[in-house]
Amino acid sequence: MADEAKAKGNAAFSAGNFTDAVRHFTDAINLAPTNHVLYSNRSAAYASLNQFSEALSDAEKTVELKADWGKGYSRLGAAHIGLQSYNDAVSAYRKGLEIDPNNEALKSGLADAEAALARSSRARPGPGLSPFGEAFGPEMWVKLSSDPTTREFLQQPDFVKMMQDIQKNPNNLNLYLKDHRVMQALGALMNFKFQSRGPEEGAEAASASGDGSPERKSNSEAAEAEPVKEDRRQEKEVEAATIAEEEKEKKGMKEQAQKEKEAGNAAYKKKDFETAIQHYTKAIELDDADISFLTNRAAVYLEMGKFEDCIKDCEKAVERGRELRSDYKMLARALTRKGTALAKMAKCSKDYDPAIETFQKALTEHRNPDTLKKLNDAEKAKKELEQQEYFDPKIADDEREKGNQYFKEQKYPEAIKHYSEAIKRNPNDPKAYSNRAACYTKLGAMPEGLKDAEKCIELDPTFSKGYTRKGAVQFFMKEYEKALETYQEGLKHDPQNQELLDGIRRCVEQVNKASRGDLTPDELKDRQARGMQDPEIQNILTDPVMRQVLSDFQENPSAAQKHMKNPGVMDKIQKLINAGIVQVK
Repeated sequence: MADEAKAKGNAAFSAGNFTDAVRHFTDAINLAPTNHVLYSNRSAAYASLNQFSEALSDAEKTVELKADWGKGYSRLGAAHIGLQSYNDAVSAYRKGLEIDPNNEALKSGLADAEAALARSSRARPGPGLSPFGEAFGPEMWVKLSSDPTTREFLQQPDFVKMMQDIQKNPNNLNLYLKDHRVMQALGALMNFKFQSRGPEEGAEAASASGDGSPERKSNSEAAEAEPVKEDRRQEKEVEAATIAEEEKEKKGMKEQAQKEKEAGNAAYKKKDFETAIQHYTKAIELDDADISFLTNRAAVYLEMGKFEDCIKDCEKAVERGRELRSDYKMLARALTRKGTALAKMAKCSKDYDPAIETFQKALTEHRNPDTLKKLNDAEKAKKELEQQEYFDPKIADDEREKGNQYFKEQKYPEAIKHYSEAIKRNPNDPKAYSNRAACYTKLGAMPEGLKDAEKCIELDPTFSKGYTRKGAVQFFMKEYEKALETYQEGLKHDPQNQELLDGIRRCVEQVNKASRGDLTPDELKDRQARGMQDPEIQNILTDPVMRQVLSDFQENPSAAQKHMKNPGVMDKIQKLINAGIVQVK
């Protein structure tokens, strides 16, 4: 029951019905209050409704129940971010990564939490930092990698470390102002340029007098300074013109890249895959800051059956997307495409494992119904292959014989174990299902016995044992009408079968007891209770025509005589009599 409620919650969540998802997950939790996955799922649903306090409570319960599960900390971090408790979010993600260092969702969440913490810090800047706070947001690395004056600095570990420190806490900018690379980066981020000083320019331009005040410049020195100022002004003008030209060139390259993408899309629609590849490749060369070019080329490789090339492009897209802080949907698309390629390459059941893992990663980035379907299809295909790889009719026969021996010794649980193994080895053998149904009946597990008997009949409708097993289960469940129908159906295939004939005789005896009114008060009460639970009996009792017929039998004898000539009406009346609902006196 809990699994059923969970499945309904998952379906509602995938469809975006988060309120319904919360309700179904709550039902599941009431049935299985120690299942950590249910609290995790409900936390995600609450977060989607922006009910972050409830999401936090469920996330904390998840971690309490399963402290070594990375996903619980991911839920905890997300709830803290929703409540703007960024320090707590960072702590949650870091704790999760200690447990699961390779969890991409935790890595991505930590980056988001740290970025949010940095933005929060910039909203409350220290003295003198208010103009610079917004420069160190999530787009910082994109701007630095795009600017020709700072791109090479990103290859220098000490510079990267300083910028990471400033991004986490912009107040730390004061610690690095003497580094000309930091000043150059700040200029690039704020769209203006600092005039960098060389080693010689760092010295004092004037010597100090005895009293500590700078000496006055002579007229000749002042005259010499004028050309220097003019040269610097000209340098700034040239530098500004160069930067403007670079920006113009960069913009032009981006526009050209988009045109190449559009041409690639057109070729793809025409199934001219080679031409599409050429256009997408050119787009990637012109602009490496748009991962859609990579994912589009991966889609072409997928159509061409070049699965390894598709996987390489998807991995590049994910890696570059992480650097650029790309939209989660784009990352999910790349991962889904990679998973599809891996699934198409699968030749045995184990080959589906990396595909399933990749689809699961994609769903942590963005819960897309198409990705969820691909995951389900991959899991189904894996299971089918496992069954095929496990299939062995000879071993199945051996296991069935072992089960028969245990059945003779009345060791029914042991017999069930061997019959189950026989079914795994050969799921198309009706005898194994028939024998296991007999074991379940002996143990009083009637629903399981009925299910196996019905499977037996499904596999071989002419196999009389299936009908005797099913009829016996129904008889023990006191569903005599249904048992009678089962036995009669079996006689159509095997008219002389003594077990079926005996079954019919027993059912008729029980049915006639109700017709004759020979049931004890307890038997009558029990039969009436069972009858009221039967959907067919319920339909008869709620049918307006039958309600009038029953009324006529009590109050209008002449009308009742007419009803008795109607076979359909009398058949329903007989069902009510057999169920003990209507009594004949």
